[in-house]
Amino acid sequence: MTTARDIAELEAQEHRLTLHHFTYDDAWALGTLLVELARARKAPVAIDIRRGGQQLFHAALPGSTPDNDAWIDRKRRVVERYGCSSLLVGSRFRAKGTTFEESSRLDPDVYAAHGGAFPVTVEGAGVIGTVVVSGLPQVEDHALVVEALERFKGQE
Repeated sequence: MTTARDIAELEAQEHRLTLHHFTYDDAWALGTLLVELARARKAPVAIDIRRGGQQLFHAALPGSTPDNDAWIDRKRRVVERYGCSSLLVGSRFRAKGTTFEESSRLDPDVYAAHGGAFPVTVEGAGVIGTVVVSGLPQVEDHALVVEALERFKGQE
């Protein structure tokens, strides 16, 4: 079961990973970093980075499938709707003793509160986009995004 500590940790990640800026070049650098991390692990993932409605980066690595792109879209929509990571949204529902699918009243073919989608948050602007990984178990998808954002932020 999800605990208040789990939720607090996910919320702290989002606060800590607020960026000073996010340009087209930043999207490329972050996406490239994610590809490098995934390749080093031979992770069969697809990666997607968007700002607003525009896709700025997409990559599909060996072993990924078109289903990963469908998962990306569903997880991304959760971040766009709730303004926080897809894992955090799902965790909040589980902490209440239910699931996103049971209680959100949203179509599970359109929305998926599974880990791997993370908000791109910029100081003074709020959530301006998303970075999403799909292909690993949800906690691993989330962890890969967080690791990349931590490294990226360290280079800012």
